[in-house]
Amino acid sequence: MNEQRTADGAGSRKLPARLAAHPSVRAVLASRANAAPAPPPAVIDAEWLRALCLEAGADDAAAVSLDHPDLAGERDHVLAALPGTRALVSLMVRMNRDNTRSPARSVANQEFHQTDEQVNAAARRVVRALEDAGHRALNPSAGFPQEMERFPGRIWVVAHKTVAVAAGLGVMGLHRNVIHPRFGNFVLLATVLVDAPVSAYGRPLDYSPCVDCKLCVAACPIGAIGKDGSFDALACTTHNYREFMSGFTDWVQTVADSADAADFRSRVTDPENASMWQSLAFKPSYKSGYCLAVCPAGEDVLGPYLDDRKAYLETVLRPLQDKTETLYVLPGSDAQRYAERRFPHKPVKEVSGGWRPPAVRRPVERPADEERPGSPGPG
Repeated sequence: MNEQRTADGAGSRKLPARLAAHPSVRAVLASRANAAPAPPPAVIDAEWLRALCLEAGADDAAAVSLDHPDLAGERDHVLAALPGTRALVSLMVRMNRDNTRSPARSVANQEFHQTDEQVNAAARRVVRALEDAGHRALNPSAGFPQEMERFPGRIWVVAHKTVAVAAGLGVMGLHRNVIHPRFGNFVLLATVLVDAPVSAYGRPLDYSPCVDCKLCVAACPIGAIGKDGSFDALACTTHNYREFMSGFTDWVQTVADSADAADFRSRVTDPENASMWQSLAFKPSYKSGYCLAVCPAGEDVLGPYLDDRKAYLETVLRPLQDKTETLYVLPGSDAQRYAERRFPHKPVKEVSGGWRPPAVRRPVERPADEERPGSPGPG
């Protein structure tokens, strides 16, 4: 094979003649001959990086080294996504509080989705700027899409909450949401992976912004959050994620198991079908998220709760508790018993949650001499 020796800032390299003759290759080599490209900075300036994140649309941001001990469980996943990653940048975008608190799920879900788009857009702008500066960088999705071929295992590329806590942007609350010291839990997170260290890293908070009010416990309609700090993740996903992965599977199984249209309509109400259609046509809707809605923590959020706790309960917590809505639970679960006892005005519906495999159908026994489709007929 004919080869052509080319010179650049990295030394002499051989290129196949056909590749060296390509117009794009010739343009790159010519530009290098005129002026060698400046290498990217070995260390990214922390102040420049933070300013970049805020200009991109984040309300707060901080970096953390991939070598941070609290990220040991993320390391292999991060390196699989972007080999050579040295640091992670956690970005945070605020949600509008009263939208999030609304009993109208359409209002709250619109807020979730709009903020999700904003934090993804901010992370993407940061990645573009880092690329332009000569770095390799990547921003996994803040929420969905995720790696569904891994379902029901780990479907996320990087654990945004874990990164945010390690970077010092907040502390995980009783309700398993990150609480920012100023903005409270009314935030959504994204993470940028980059192939260079940063000159200064955030430090984990030395206190928790959580005020231990236990309102998240009182608001959860299926008792997934315990006063003792326990958390029933299966109960949470069965109800709140009803129109996401596993709940959708359960709905499809109901379609498949129904004898006819009338049977299906007897199992699934018109509002349930319309809601599932809306999630498929627009974006998946969360059924609850009330733990996040009622949380008063955070310096920018705490004032009304301190001024009049009774009024706060009546205007923020009570409307969510009083709302009539279907609660989805696994049969015989603690969530079912809690919901029926604590919220008798909320209809409870038993579902499989899509977690349990359908029953194995037994083969139909046939007489040995019975003709089967595709088999030779008698005679």
